[in-house]
Amino acid sequence: MKLSYKKRGRLMGLTILVFISTTAYNSDYFEIAKQVEIFSTLFKEINMNYVDETNPAELMQEGIKYMLKSLDPYTTYLTEQDVESARMNQSEAYVGIGATINLSESKLIVIEVFKGLPADEVGLKAGDEITYIDGNKVSDLGVATLQLLKGKRNSSVLLSLISNGETKEVRIKRAGITPKAVPIAKLMDDGVGYIALDRFTKTASKEVENALKLFMIDEAKGIILDLRNNPGGLLQEAVKIVNLFVPKGQLVVSTKSNIEGFNNSFITRKQPLNLDIPLIILINEKSASASEIVAGALQDLDRAVVIGERSFGKGLVQRPKSLPYGGQLKVTISRYYTPSGRCIQALDYKNRGEDGEAIKYQENDYKAFNTKNGRTVYDGGGVTPDVLLGKREKSKFIQKLIDSSLVFEFANNYYHNNNVKDLGDFKLGEKGFNNFKKRSLVHPVFLEDKSIREINELYDHIKKEGLQGLEGTLKELKKSVNESKTRLIELHKSEITTALEGEIIKRFFYRKGLYTYYLVKSKDVKAAQELLGNTKSYLSILNR
Repeated sequence: MKLSYKKRGRLMGLTILVFISTTAYNSDYFEIAKQVEIFSTLFKEINMNYVDETNPAELMQEGIKYMLKSLDPYTTYLTEQDVESARMNQSEAYVGIGATINLSESKLIVIEVFKGLPADEVGLKAGDEITYIDGNKVSDLGVATLQLLKGKRNSSVLLSLISNGETKEVRIKRAGITPKAVPIAKLMDDGVGYIALDRFTKTASKEVENALKLFMIDEAKGIILDLRNNPGGLLQEAVKIVNLFVPKGQLVVSTKSNIEGFNNSFITRKQPLNLDIPLIILINEKSASASEIVAGALQDLDRAVVIGERSFGKGLVQRPKSLPYGGQLKVTISRYYTPSGRCIQALDYKNRGEDGEAIKYQENDYKAFNTKNGRTVYDGGGVTPDVLLGKREKSKFIQKLIDSSLVFEFANNYYHNNNVKDLGDFKLGEKGFNNFKKRSLVHPVFLEDKSIREINELYDHIKKEGLQGLEGTLKELKKSVNESKTRLIELHKSEITTALEGEIIKRFFYRKGLYTYYLVKSKDVKAAQELLGNTKSYLSILNR
């Protein structure tokens, strides 16, 4: 049977396409196999012939660490022990003590205690150092330390502590209670319902739904959903929360990858709870991942006005892959996209600067997209609020100062030496700020920051080169840098004071008290209330 020129052309095109695809696949496979063979041979030769005795496991761990470092911080390798620890953390059969604990440099420190949970009932406080767990010395346990704190429901664990300089022992009964995802939901005096959501746990959407139902009974005139400082969590919970406010069958977020099987669309599955109530989402630079999905989707669908600061910009999706001998690779497989098509990823890990750091997408490269009503929104990383607050340029030094252990330690010291009875009357004051400032001037984050380290490195380099007469110049430069940082501390006094007051309040009034403080002090909340009180302005933002 003879084929027409047209059919022969189609067949030839198909054959070429298959050939190219197969060739590309074979080429990739060959290159991978080639590099694996080179690496395995090199690894074997080093371990067999190196002049000093090598540790194959440690050598491999170092190799894996530096290989993954060239990708992104979310692509990670988990050893068999890491996988088991993660499994226990996710298992409902193994529960904790009701506190956030951090292991750093062989020290186990209590970061936060949750009200009414076992750790709180026996008197654990933020800043306490756990030295022994059931008679086992923490400094000898390594990565297994945190696993020992978890155990079967209703079992107990004996802890030795150093609390405010004193040594004591406490026995804690483990319980299966987890902190609430919504630490506070309150109908304010002006009739606006405020919901703070600080994590996307498996109960997050149900907690938001319950709060919304109560506000609807009270005929709230608007809702503020506070996602500031929310690092994210379960994607499905984010989709369910969006579904409370938008119709069934609506696209919330999609994932796109080079691999077809990893492309997914997440659609609302239920009828909404309320399509009409005015809604404002609060975000800041620490709102990430699932928080950005909620804010971005509701903004794209013109269902909410977003207020605050540009969000973090975590738009990469990971999936676990099993490895031999019980290990696991958590690998980035795709990117998140909002309904309008925006990618929320802020850092380009494929392209890096001279210092090796990932490059942030520049404003000149942002692409425009349209919301449901035709409003213009942009990608480039994170979600840009409709009402942008806090426009002042952020200081990296001040942010590092606030994020350092100094704020945590200052709050611990304040708690043990002061008494705060009334949340509404609390104020750190000038004396408290000056005390913090004095401490910061002798703290490593001030004395050993990147600018000072680089000056010291320059001094060492000049000394090695044998250059003379520059020591005084560099000494003056260091002095000028530190004077500049001192002025920055004064310039950002309000920002620092807010961070200190929030951390102190958490010691006395727990997480709920912290969000109550945010309600009283927050300019973002006040701006949201004012906008909800002006229907014309609210609607003009959604329709402009």
